[in-house]
Amino acid sequence: MRSLVPCAAAIVIALTPTAQAEPTMPETPTDVKAVPADAVKTASGLASKVLQQGTGTIHPAAADTVTVHYSGWTTDGKLFDSSVKRGTPATFPLNQVIPGWTEGLQLMVEGEKRRFWIPANLAYGENPPSGAPAGMLVFDVELQKITQAPKPPAVPEDVAAAPADAEKTESGLASKVLQKGTGTEHPSPEDSVTVDYSGWTTDGKMFDSSVMRGRPATFGVTQVIPGWVEGLQLMVEGEKRRFWIPANLAYGEKTTGGRPAGMLVFDVELHKIVSGPKVPEDVAAAPADAEKTESGIASKVLKKGTGSVHPKATDRVEVHYSGWTTDGKLFDSSVIRGQTATFGLNQVIPGWTEGLQLMVEGEKRRFWIPANLAYGEKPAAGRPGGMLVFDVELFKIK
Repeated sequence: MRSLVPCAAAIVIALTPTAQAEPTMPETPTDVKAVPADAVKTASGLASKVLQQGTGTIHPAAADTVTVHYSGWTTDGKLFDSSVKRGTPATFPLNQVIPGWTEGLQLMVEGEKRRFWIPANLAYGENPPSGAPAGMLVFDVELQKITQAPKPPAVPEDVAAAPADAEKTESGLASKVLQKGTGTEHPSPEDSVTVDYSGWTTDGKMFDSSVMRGRPATFGVTQVIPGWVEGLQLMVEGEKRRFWIPANLAYGEKTTGGRPAGMLVFDVELHKIVSGPKVPEDVAAAPADAEKTESGIASKVLKKGTGSVHPKATDRVEVHYSGWTTDGKLFDSSVIRGQTATFGLNQVIPGWTEGLQLMVEGEKRRFWIPANLAYGEKPAAGRPGGMLVFDVELFKIK
């Protein structure tokens, strides 16, 4: 299920698809083309039909988190997404998915299976961006578990505008310390942070909250909206601060994809600063002593390996990596996320497929990958363009 982008979600460039279990192909519904006469309809236009009675008695609220198995089709019978096919249920907060799901799953109880016919205006629209399916969508959804959300944080009394005693920066960012910190160091652009946060529009509507999800968020300082990038660097560990972020430092006055518009207000508590990878001194271009392949990949060994075997293109590898554009901007890092990445070498950009075959276990190497072996000069979907620089440490060949 495609979730709406939360305000503080890092924009991470995935190098690999998720490993999948042996697929189980769901059967296309016989009534996929149109809503049947016996379907129940709501005032919004959402139609549904119970396929299996539930065992529970409680309905989820919009702020609750649910675990479901689902499959989704367009009205021509094309399957476009399925947790059943992947073999793994999906878990998500109900207020962070398409409106048809937010409304529809609140009709269900645990153990229930229901078919939904979701009109375009409650899904992705008639002409959606980024490859999302268009028009009316049909979903079979089985609700396995409801996890009730914590009590929502109180709406700030000063949510409508920054008070007179708020600090202001030259950019227009306003903030106020709610709780003094215990640390002395401020995060730098290369660092990652772990925070709890809640965000409201100026009319007091909450649009995102790690507090409601019951788990803090971790991300790179530079991988969020500009107001967060600037604001986080004012804080220390243990501090809680309220920010009033003008539209030009958030998502703008007119947004797409369900993102909140206008000035946004956030309460942020900084739990932890994790030092991130430093920008390579030679990030702008490969140095003279770098090795080069015929394809144009340049690389340099930063740490010698302990292994003797090189991975093949058909092998799977486990690595830590960080990637920069040539102007020194960090766009992705497993180091910042604190979790290694595992993938098939034939499932990543060509520069990785070729480059990692030069390495052995235990080795750390820096790569300068030309655009034609990465995402191109003008890639889509927010991917970084031009030559890319990666530091990669190869832990294991599988």
